[in-house]
Amino acid sequence: MATFLYKLGRFAFRRRKLVALLWVALFAIAGVAASSAAKAEDPGFALPGTESQKAFDLMEERFPGASADGASARIVFKAPAGQKMTDDGPKAEVNEFIADLKKGSTEIASVVDPYSGNAVSQDGSTAYVSVSYKVNTMELEDKSKESLTDVAKEARDSGLTVELGGDATMVEQHSTGAEMIGILIAAVVLVITFGSLIAAGLPLLTAVIGVGIGISTITALANVLDLGTTTSMLAMMIGLAVGIDYALFIVSRYRAELAEGREKEEAAGRAVGTAGSAVVFAGLTVVIALAGLAVVNIPILSKMGFAAAGTVVIAVVIAISLIPALLGFAGDRILGRKARKARKAGAHTNKGLEGEKPKLGVRWARFVLRRPVAVLLTSVVGLGLIAVPAASLQVGLPDEGSSSPASTQRKAYDLLSDGFGPGFNGPLSIVVDAKGSKDAQGAVDEAAAMIGKMDGVAATIPGELNKAGDTGMITVVPKERPSSVETENLVENIRGKKDDLKADTGATLFVTGATALNIDFSQKMNDALVPYLALVVGLAFLLLVLVFRSILVPLKAALGFLLSVVAALGAVVAVYQWGWLADLFNVEQPGPIMSMMPIFMVGVVFGLAMDYEVFLVTRMREAYVHGERPGETVVTGFRHGARVVSAAAIIMIGVFAGFISSGEQMVMMMGFGLAIAVFFDAFVVRMAIVPAVLALLGDKAWWLPRWLDKALPNVDVEGEKLHKQLADSPEDPDGDRQLVGVR
Repeated sequence: MATFLYKLGRFAFRRRKLVALLWVALFAIAGVAASSAAKAEDPGFALPGTESQKAFDLMEERFPGASADGASARIVFKAPAGQKMTDDGPKAEVNEFIADLKKGSTEIASVVDPYSGNAVSQDGSTAYVSVSYKVNTMELEDKSKESLTDVAKEARDSGLTVELGGDATMVEQHSTGAEMIGILIAAVVLVITFGSLIAAGLPLLTAVIGVGIGISTITALANVLDLGTTTSMLAMMIGLAVGIDYALFIVSRYRAELAEGREKEEAAGRAVGTAGSAVVFAGLTVVIALAGLAVVNIPILSKMGFAAAGTVVIAVVIAISLIPALLGFAGDRILGRKARKARKAGAHTNKGLEGEKPKLGVRWARFVLRRPVAVLLTSVVGLGLIAVPAASLQVGLPDEGSSSPASTQRKAYDLLSDGFGPGFNGPLSIVVDAKGSKDAQGAVDEAAAMIGKMDGVAATIPGELNKAGDTGMITVVPKERPSSVETENLVENIRGKKDDLKADTGATLFVTGATALNIDFSQKMNDALVPYLALVVGLAFLLLVLVFRSILVPLKAALGFLLSVVAALGAVVAVYQWGWLADLFNVEQPGPIMSMMPIFMVGVVFGLAMDYEVFLVTRMREAYVHGERPGETVVTGFRHGARVVSAAAIIMIGVFAGFISSGEQMVMMMGFGLAIAVFFDAFVVRMAIVPAVLALLGDKAWWLPRWLDKALPNVDVEGEKLHKQLADSPEDPDGDRQLVGVR
């Protein structure tokens, strides 16, 4: 592989105009395709195999239109002190509000006023209006949303407290501020790392091109492949991350080759042949992690994973083709001023270009080699202690009760909780399939009576049978808030009564609704975590065995990753579930961790962690096969890789940490979790545990059974065959010119 990539790197360098033109053409074609594609429709959210999904499907079949996915809103009113919502004044204001709301939007399907819909609290202080729309949230026009907020503002002017809830009031979140913070941090780190604006700008440019092509392609294919509107979120995040990382690795190796006296074209070929091999295999591990999301069997996650994996493939191809082409355009400007002067002066050694004083990475590597046991124990014990809270992990999906206290959604949620009880914000829908019952209405009534006697139930409201008279629905209002453990237990208890109802009436009940759907989603994510880990870590282990031709090095990489992820989950639990340092991280209401968090963190962090592992340890492996002693290989790896890996990690930490300032609890949690996970993995696992373990193992680190050594294909990631070929022949593998700078 190294030889092939060497040829590709030199070809791209020589034919840089052609290569750059091809990528510009691809970028333009993808952009045109995306702009001309029809607007993507929301494919909906499905949980195959869960009881909630079965109930929704049954509702769609037996109650046509009952489970429609149109947007909804709840407008909550609270009367001024000393008044009630049933008084003439507030009542007139509510009726006027409803009339104005109907005039302001043609997308409204129905409006239920609180007086005919029994939506006034017992003390009369609170009431709400239910609004249903003909289209879903993603298709709802801005005009309809603006009408809702404008009419609510007019009602507030009359003295009523008016707050808005429901998915129709959701504002599309734009993370432009967080992204700009991340890009700014990346630019500063790259300038410090390379000492050259050209070298700093190149990774950002290629990452943006790769993400642009990836996102445009996803947009163009959204309707054809039913990708929906949220598929590109993960692709954008991961594509930007790995795009910068991979460009960093190639550019850094190119500069190192120039420092050894290579001519530019030769340096580009060697950089792509060696660091490019690491990029290819690092990219494969990321693709495995993202494509592995399919094991969760949630369509939207599978599509997000495959789309992001495609963007990673684009980033890899850009790194091994467009990067060397752009290096050809950059010339000596890819180096800093001191390095350019040293190169002109004929300094052909690392010392000549980089300075005689050992780098911080080298000094740290030597420190670890002197005290490997102390460093290893300190790192493992430290991460182990941080990981302890992960044993208490509770997962769930956030509702409007976890929104910012300043948001109208949170205020509406609190008003409903105060006026109607905490469980009112998350009612359960019970579907009673009475096809096998002689008395359908009797089965529904018996189910309602049975559920009403259960602990944790505030009220049960039986509904009418469907037109066929074989299916009924019951609304159950829990006593506790939707995301509470008590409500989760109530759902399990109701489902546990299924056999009793079947035996007594012949009918079958299903529990669904947003609250039950959230519970099923969380359970599905929990059940998939171990198989996902086994698949991702197992396949990556086999891939790393192929890359490093070692058993212990891949094993160490996998165990180190698991340690960093568990420690990161422990930190997330401590802050967002237990409330430690809540004020520092603006955690308004500690509670269950978002159910997507563990598996999402595993996928994203695993990809980035393997990037750092492959790049850092491949350089050590390269030094080992070229005759250096085990201890020297660690120092060599840190000399060439520590600064780049540190820069890549700092950039990613900055990008993720930027989201902590978001007002959305879910986004803040994701940003914190990913930032702390990258910090643990890059600076504790890769920079401390890895060199300590390699120092203790010595030559044994690179041991591979003979039979396995013969069975495995030699992919030559470290470029051993390439170096021998270049050293033995005065001509390069292309045979078109003599090599320069071969020692």
